[in-house]
Amino acid sequence: MRKEERYKEVINWFKENVPVAETELHYDNPYELLIAVILSAQCTDKRVNMITPALFEAFPKPEVMAASTPEVIYEYIKSVSYPNNKAKHLVGMAKMLISDFKGIVPSDIDELQKLPGVGRKTANVIASVVYDKPAMAVDTHVFRVSNRIGLTDNSKTPLETERELVKHIPKNLLSIAHHWLILHGRYICIARKPKCEQCGLKPWCKYFLQQ
Repeated sequence: MRKEERYKEVINWFKENVPVAETELHYDNPYELLIAVILSAQCTDKRVNMITPALFEAFPKPEVMAASTPEVIYEYIKSVSYPNNKAKHLVGMAKMLISDFKGIVPSDIDELQKLPGVGRKTANVIASVVYDKPAMAVDTHVFRVSNRIGLTDNSKTPLETERELVKHIPKNLLSIAHHWLILHGRYICIARKPKCEQCGLKPWCKYFLQQ
């Protein structure tokens, strides 16, 4: 099967069967989503959603978080992975939002990556989810699912995967495609043993067809 055909069929299946796909992180504004995405690195969205209500209430604006300390933030986020680092990142991020961006979360991917705790994946999430930009964030789910299905040819890095997906997925679908692949990886194409019997992508999946 040619790659173009596989992309076409996979995209059509998702459009028909998963017309709505969005982040499972809870947030009310760009600042809150930025915090949630920083916290979600190597941590489940479920866990992040458990701790963010109290955090958002205590630090409703970047100015309030910037005036705090990592030690104080730590007490709110200690149940997530790497809480010490993330507490430092959050305070640093808030300070830079104030000093460099007038308290407004930037929309530019390069500008976003200047913020502490924000890598390319996080920047792409903010750009696509908040600002509806055609960006493809590649996390572990997207990386794994893309390789398994055959959307990528054994990409070695998230950036390789991102470039391949951006090349083949129509611009207007990139934002939702990011969520399609994440949710598929989270609930069907799971890391240890994919639930192939429940998967609607079997007819075009390289992994399934090679078994």
